[in-house]
Amino acid sequence: MAWIDVASAEEVTEGEVRGVKARDHLVALYRIDGRVYATSNVCTHENALLSEGAVEKGEVECPLHLTRFRISDGTCLGPYGTDLACYRAREVGARVQVQIADEESR
Repeated sequence: MAWIDVASAEEVTEGEVRGVKARDHLVALYRIDGRVYATSNVCTHENALLSEGAVEKGEVECPLHLTRFRISDGTCLGPYGTDLACYRAREVGARVQVQIADEESR
């Protein structure tokens, strides 16, 4: 598993979502209660970018059809879609990194 540097820690703002690219993966970064999370940035229903959606109460809402996902584990809360892929995220110094499995990055 490789850790990939994707953003500065200050770019990941509490209660908001930021879209980044980690190799060939579109990733959404969030800071909830001071902790950084990472999920796929692509809605599983209609491929909209979740980084254009709204974050509230630990959930992100797709801007296209209002499907909601729990940020901590990617669970789809409906009304459409399936669970999101989640990635491990960490802060190292002033940087945010996500972990992508080596076989996923090929």
